[in-house]
Amino acid sequence: MRPRTTTCRRSPYGKIAGVAALALTALVAPLGPPAYADPGNGQCVSDPNAHAASVPSPDQFFGFPLGKGQPRTLTTDEIGKYVKAVGDASDRVVTGTIAHSVSGQELPYAIVSNSHHMVPGQLNKIAAQIRSLRDPRSLRPDKAARLADDSPAIVWVAGNVHGGEKSGADAALKTLYELADGLSCDVATRNENLITVIVPTQNPDGRDANRRQNDYGFDLNRDWFARTQPETGGKIEMLREYPPQVFVDAHEMGGRQYFFPPNADPIHHEIAAQPVDWINRIGAANAAGFGYNGACGGAVTVECYFNYATYDMFYMGYGDTVPATGFGAAGMTFEKGSSSAVEDRVQQQFNTQWATIGWASDNKREILDGYYKIWQTAIEQGAAGTLEPNEVVQPTNTVQFPVPDVKVRSYFLLPDRQIGDVRRLVERLRDMDVEVYRLKQSVTVPNADVFGGRTVKNLSVPAGAYWIPMDQPQKHWIQALIAQDPYVPFPYFYDVSSWSNPLLMGVATVSTGDALSPKADAVKGMDGGVVSAAPANGSYSYPMDSAAASELTFRLLGQGTALSRDLATGVVSLPARAVNRGDLDKLARSYGVAVEGRAGDASGTPLRVPDVGLFAGTGVSTTSGSYGEARYVLGERWGLDVKAVTTADVNGNTPAFTERSVLLVPDGSSANGGLTAQGLANLKAWVAAGGTYVGLRNEGTRVARTAGLTSTTEKTKPTGYQVIGSHFRVNVDTTSQVALGRPVEDFQFNNGDPILNPSVTGANVLTYPSDSAFWSNGYTTNADALKGSVALVDEPTGAGHAVLFAYNPLFRAYNENGIHLVANALLLPSSKTGAARTLAATPAGKVEALRADAAKAAPADDLAGEWRPIVIQVADADAGRAEAVVRTYTDTARTASADGSSYITIPNPEGLAADEHPFLRDMVHDLNGAGIPLRSVVG
Repeated sequence: MRPRTTTCRRSPYGKIAGVAALALTALVAPLGPPAYADPGNGQCVSDPNAHAASVPSPDQFFGFPLGKGQPRTLTTDEIGKYVKAVGDASDRVVTGTIAHSVSGQELPYAIVSNSHHMVPGQLNKIAAQIRSLRDPRSLRPDKAARLADDSPAIVWVAGNVHGGEKSGADAALKTLYELADGLSCDVATRNENLITVIVPTQNPDGRDANRRQNDYGFDLNRDWFARTQPETGGKIEMLREYPPQVFVDAHEMGGRQYFFPPNADPIHHEIAAQPVDWINRIGAANAAGFGYNGACGGAVTVECYFNYATYDMFYMGYGDTVPATGFGAAGMTFEKGSSSAVEDRVQQQFNTQWATIGWASDNKREILDGYYKIWQTAIEQGAAGTLEPNEVVQPTNTVQFPVPDVKVRSYFLLPDRQIGDVRRLVERLRDMDVEVYRLKQSVTVPNADVFGGRTVKNLSVPAGAYWIPMDQPQKHWIQALIAQDPYVPFPYFYDVSSWSNPLLMGVATVSTGDALSPKADAVKGMDGGVVSAAPANGSYSYPMDSAAASELTFRLLGQGTALSRDLATGVVSLPARAVNRGDLDKLARSYGVAVEGRAGDASGTPLRVPDVGLFAGTGVSTTSGSYGEARYVLGERWGLDVKAVTTADVNGNTPAFTERSVLLVPDGSSANGGLTAQGLANLKAWVAAGGTYVGLRNEGTRVARTAGLTSTTEKTKPTGYQVIGSHFRVNVDTTSQVALGRPVEDFQFNNGDPILNPSVTGANVLTYPSDSAFWSNGYTTNADALKGSVALVDEPTGAGHAVLFAYNPLFRAYNENGIHLVANALLLPSSKTGAARTLAATPAGKVEALRADAAKAAPADDLAGEWRPIVIQVADADAGRAEAVVRTYTDTARTASADGSSYITIPNPEGLAADEHPFLRDMVHDLNGAGIPLRSVVG
């Protein structure tokens, strides 16, 4: 549809630097009573303060303005009520609920444009037209050009993904009010050229609690690709319905400054050129419309803006990278210093939102032209097997690590194991509009790159494998999500350096640059379910070899279904009479698990619902990170009744502790969990009596060591050792019941985790290879220190076990192969069942002595809690100057040198991410300002 022509006088100030800046100047002041009524004849006026008075103003609704003059931030309830009130009052607005939070709160949204776009059916038509631009195979260039002329573009403004960062939500309501009720020609033009989607708060539970995370303790700005949390899933679905060309994610940070792009390096190479260009140009528009003290620098240090620092676009779980890579949008993070007054925080957020929307309106035609070209280029690149090159945006940086000269035309997910997780990955891809096919017959791949750094000639990929061709519009997203290496261009790390989904899931995967045309059918839905019927006196069975199958197992146990497991093969079986076939088919299909019927009886060791205690003692944060991940996976996904166990419970040997069959100790910052000598003895006796202790990462392994449950010790990390959220190949002891269903080689995620020497009193279940099989991806330095060390140990004590993970297997709830191993640990039988045990060849009399020796070892320093310490790498010659700058912020830093570099390590005992840290950004700014070349920065 060609937009209606508005009768108005255009501002003489031209594009965004004029129109938006002029509008912002007026809108900074508190607005008085509307001076104009809506003429209703398509006319507009030049006065930016003109309003129709059909919509309640913030002053009328809240009793105070938003932005300048605002005395406090809004409550979640006030936000929802105002969105509804505006939607009820304005024919320019439709409202609804995008999702529900963990606690059940609504996440409201408003869509605003001119009233002609909002008539029944028209908004859906516009959204469909924009979606059609994403597939040039079915939309000719001439039609795309007409759509670029006639259709409005889509802009999203989303706030408050971190609950305590509130000003972006309040500003979004001010933006909504101006677009919904303004009578100026500037507003009319914006509404003619744009559909603006406003999601004020993405995290209402966190907002209410004034907490960064949601109610499960998840950072929702790391959840975008995995979509584990309910707040994320609904948002992604609406993005698919209304795909953005511009996306604003409004945050807060420390201090009194403001960040908007251009971004810091690194930027992921598969983000297309158009969004990067738009982002940088929007940055210029924001600079023109920012007001206050302008750019930071020199004597200007507060209420000013900066660019090119801290906030990268690399990890594919952010609210800027996913809109940019998955939807082709100018995805942007805006950050306002939280130490400023409420009125200034909200006003500056509004100024940048308004400037961004104005730029998008003024450049609508160019944006939609470029949007179509993004997907054209993606298809062309996919057909040629071409990957986007690495680039940097900061003027002082150069690409240090280029994308290698490789071709990728196809990926294959192999079906021979972990099939439930394979199918989950297929659905994750399809839920982002990736086209996936199932092979009808085998195909030979002349040149196969097998994940884990190996190559195979003439590999036969079997029928049933899933094929993901790259010559499709979502080529950029496929490569960003699946590739076994993200090819970081520049060693600055805000988050992790690997999130390859096949490696996270332990799914066997192959890529190839060969041009192939296998016989295959498009996947239309989740495979699995009951594939063959069992007679009434028979049984059903499935391999519990995946996180998906584990979840099915716990759900069946929770329904009271009698299950048994073969402790040699890991296959779970159940009597046919115990379930309704249709119900079993529906449940198994929802997890992608294939269940087979057979004539024989169910067989194996009976499985029982574990009675799980979750340690909530000293050193463990119960509102974020590892504790919340355990609550979510075990409670929400598996349906277990997880009970908190405190330090006092263990020390006092109370029923809250002793009646549990499993105690899971999450990651944390204490080496003993606050346990007294008696508490440690109680813990050890509980394990010996048949309890299963599951310890995760730092605190989980250290408490076990202090209690005398393991002979593992921590190996000192060498100077220059860096493992920035990377994947490693591990060898698997497949005779261990903890590893049931895993392959002999697997992959595990390591984020600077403790390095554990092998146990001499238990089974070393996962071991890093010490030979040429050692392999990692992402960014690592001096990682050879891991060779021969262990990632998972099973230590028998009496009738029980201590299962110790050197890493966090529940990390962000997207590490499916680790989740499967935790399920195995929870379902371990005690020795009372007569189950086989795998022990190291150590005489029984020496076991206690060896574990006692390990317990005497000095605990490692807690440098990073559940995350990483800050490490600044500089040349040895620059160490003195760098240390001088660092000392102005902290006296806790320590410096060590290796191979010509000095590494300045700053403890981060609270485990804060880079964007939460109180001085990291300013310190790096000062290091750069002092002219000190930074070889790498890890936060």
